[in-house]
Amino acid sequence: MTEISVSKEDYLKAVLEAESEGETVISATLAHWLSVSPAAVSMALRRLKRDGFVEVRKDGVIRLTPSGREAAHRTLLRHHLIERMLAEIFGMPWYEVHDEAERLEHAVSSAFEARLLEKLGDTGTCPHGNAVLPESPARRSRRGLTTLAESSEGGTYTVASLYERDPRLLRFLHETGIAPGGPVRVLRKNYDQTLAIETPAGSFTLGAPAAEKIWVRPGTSR
Repeated sequence: MTEISVSKEDYLKAVLEAESEGETVISATLAHWLSVSPAAVSMALRRLKRDGFVEVRKDGVIRLTPSGREAAHRTLLRHHLIERMLAEIFGMPWYEVHDEAERLEHAVSSAFEARLLEKLGDTGTCPHGNAVLPESPARRSRRGLTTLAESSEGGTYTVASLYERDPRLLRFLHETGIAPGGPVRVLRKNYDQTLAIETPAGSFTLGAPAAEKIWVRPGTSR
């Protein structure tokens, strides 16, 4: 496969991630996703179109070409493998591996990637409970998952996966005792949409924006 720049990899990965999570990908989506200006997105899209990685429809929707999808998937796979390596082999805490993998995913050689793939495989979940390709809310629902924001008062749940692209959120969830595979009990759903919850770390109040980023399944893992 032809080598492409770090910037192009980031854009292609963002398109595939947003698309996989059920978003309609337009320029504004990428500006928000990558925290860049609309002008930077326009310039990047011109280059990606020129090189045959994306197509932009008349309505502004951005689609990956087959070569763009292949490049994006490969970057996501490297990110996934590095996260698992950092957690499973080196013991790095789950709430720290995402940012480290973001830095390392562009530096891994094909040979090292192949060794990681041989050792870890490509079917497991990352330390945040996510597969290589992000899942849309509809697909998660079909698997019996719900967000903690949609949970029932008095219910006990197991955390299935977490939104992993916000390091401050991940550290906050860690501090409240929320972790992939761990239990959480909803004590009360308050009028202001906050949740009173109980975790192995104690009792806490969780706001709706955080609760919407936590996917859970009913019952406990044991």
